[in-house]
Amino acid sequence: MKKFTRKEEELMKILWKLEKAFVKDIMEEYPDPKPHYNTISSLVRLLQDKGIVGYRQYGNTYEYYPLIPKEEYRKSFMKQVVHDYFDNSYKNAVAFFVKEKGLSPEELEELVKMIKDRK
Repeated sequence: MKKFTRKEEELMKILWKLEKAFVKDIMEEYPDPKPHYNTISSLVRLLQDKGIVGYRQYGNTYEYYPLIPKEEYRKSFMKQVVHDYFDNSYKNAVAFFVKEKGLSPEELEELVKMIKDRK
């Protein structure tokens, strides 16, 4: 799966949150200054053409919904991040977040438990 552009990702986060929405609903979720209605409409149609967004038609109005679950995109995106920035090593990625975030001993224990429970 290809990574979304910044604008596509911004719109998809809104659709994942709302689950289904009309363009006016999507527009309301954007922070000020809000993009123009036609900009959002064009972006939604582009995502529809790419097979990322589906729609239901009600007369001349369209209700849009995501075809790709957030979790599926997150998994694909994180695999690419680990590949590109951590030499394809999840260990290096976790080590980076441990150092950067300054995880507490309790949080580290929770991670170890998650790893052990997975086996």
